[in-house]
Amino acid sequence: MLAGRLTAATRWLTGRSDTAEARIGYFGASTGAGAALWAAGAPDSQVAAVVSRGGRPDLAARRLGSVRAPTLLIVGDRDDVVVELNREAQALMTQCESRLVLVHGATHLFEESGTLTEAAGHASDWFVRHLLRSGPAAPP
Repeated sequence: MLAGRLTAATRWLTGRSDTAEARIGYFGASTGAGAALWAAGAPDSQVAAVVSRGGRPDLAARRLGSVRAPTLLIVGDRDDVVVELNREAQALMTQCESRLVLVHGATHLFEESGTLTEAAGHASDWFVRHLLRSGPAAPP
């Protein structure tokens, strides 16, 4: 249901004249990451980048091989079960660039000091790299 809403919101954005040219990024945490990956794996997906934080990509297992958007998987290194789920998911994502980042000292909710900030930095860098169009340098 959440993936369907995400897909509908993306269609709405890309159908508007003021946002039609925008590059879309999905960010999902925990089960929301499964929804983001499911939507990104749709045949008509227009998403340009995905970030999963502490995500459950296994919830989108049937579509992971269809994801074309560059995907960053951020997981706490102390969240053993989710680390393994993300490693397995990354192996299935054969149609896109994917990267798995383990945040040292983090558990599933990234409640440990500094870990959520570190995860946010990785997500921000990924979106800047994949969503901002590079063009000519601005004049000095």
